[in-house]
Amino acid sequence: MNGRRMLVAVTAGAALYGGVVAVPAAADGGRRHVSVWVDDMGQRPGGLLQVTADGLGRLRARQKVIASSPAFARPVRLTEYSTGVPGDHSLLAKAAIAMSARPGRYPVRITLDGRTVARSTVQVVPAKRPEFSVSQTPGWPERPGEQLGVSYDDLYPGETGHAFTVRSAAFDKPVALTHDADGPDWNNPRLFDALPMVSRRAKDGVYTVTLHGPSGRVLARKRITVRAARPGDHDYRGNARGPFFFGLSGSAEEAKNRYRTQPGGTFNVLWKDTFPDGGEETTLTATSPAFQRPVRLERDDSKAADGDDPRYYAPARIRPDLAPGSYPVTVVSHHGRVKRTSQIVVTGTGTGATTGSGTGRSTGTESTSGTKSTTGTGTKSPTEPNSTTGNKSTASTASTTGAKRTAAAPDENDPGHPAVLAGAGAGVAAAAGAGFVLWRRRMAR
Repeated sequence: MNGRRMLVAVTAGAALYGGVVAVPAAADGGRRHVSVWVDDMGQRPGGLLQVTADGLGRLRARQKVIASSPAFARPVRLTEYSTGVPGDHSLLAKAAIAMSARPGRYPVRITLDGRTVARSTVQVVPAKRPEFSVSQTPGWPERPGEQLGVSYDDLYPGETGHAFTVRSAAFDKPVALTHDADGPDWNNPRLFDALPMVSRRAKDGVYTVTLHGPSGRVLARKRITVRAARPGDHDYRGNARGPFFFGLSGSAEEAKNRYRTQPGGTFNVLWKDTFPDGGEETTLTATSPAFQRPVRLERDDSKAADGDDPRYYAPARIRPDLAPGSYPVTVVSHHGRVKRTSQIVVTGTGTGATTGSGTGRSTGTESTSGTKSTTGTGTKSPTEPNSTTGNKSTASTASTTGAKRTAAAPDENDPGHPAVLAGAGAGVAAAAGAGFVLWRRRMAR
């Protein structure tokens, strides 16, 4: 193994995205250079951190690489994991900080069969009292039907139990908080969260949200304000564009207002809104007499943190027995105050490949209180820059370009591009992205 370069990283949670400092070190009698990367942001007692080692090459079955520290609850063995790079034999382990560890900097030692091959340090920060959090921004009310992020962090000596629930007259039912060991907050084993939805029947007013422990005892209370959108609010009618259309193996950046397909064809319906109504996130639907069934549009979380307008999409299937002709596709939003329609053209018989359709502008009707209506045309181009961002709101979330969006029939207007909606979210970056969208919507009201 002489001449190999070894990299050891000790990281914790979101620090994978920053706060890591390179520290040159010598080990193994100076026969090789060891680069040590240390997360210097600190971890609380009871928290988890990740230790990775690169450069040790392929180990024999009986060889053991161990990370140990006076700050750890116990030594941990590093095991090989796949990075997707041929010939890469990276090692990984998660270590727990001892609940009894005092604040300070502690040494970390990496050994191979008992022989020290690298040294580093880890910072332990003071414990923090349990905290109950609600995502509502002060001064900005929740909308009926909107999801509300709640979390309980009790990473503190002596805290136990895993059955926590939140209750409120603003919710339709009690909601259990859970810990996601594989989510972006994996490094805090005592962080429990949930996304209760404000009831669509909730009246304007101030409500109390109570946190209940395993025994049913009330542990904490928070107050939230609920108010439906009113004339003058940015999300009262929003700034909606669409519906647009693009192929299953195409990209949203190629979406058009007018689309050519055949009976039995499948394609994606896309909707954009600068200021969507938070209470419609799970109910936005595209309808058409040409569809086999109404299409529930889902939020594209891959666009969460790039500053772009929120957008929603899902695959639509054309009825296989449909006669040729032009058919409307309609999306109604903002509780009926906005209605927009675009056209699809059905040609030929049966499912099969076709050439692309011409572009057009969507037209629609927007009404307020059911009495005043205006007709207009969309003017903003659907072309959008690519981005590589992530997303977990308080909701957890991953890129929405997965299998659940893929329908059985082939795309008939496929331009031959990958079916990627610019961006792929993951981990902490996703959570930060969703938070940015929530902040952006509220600040714009």
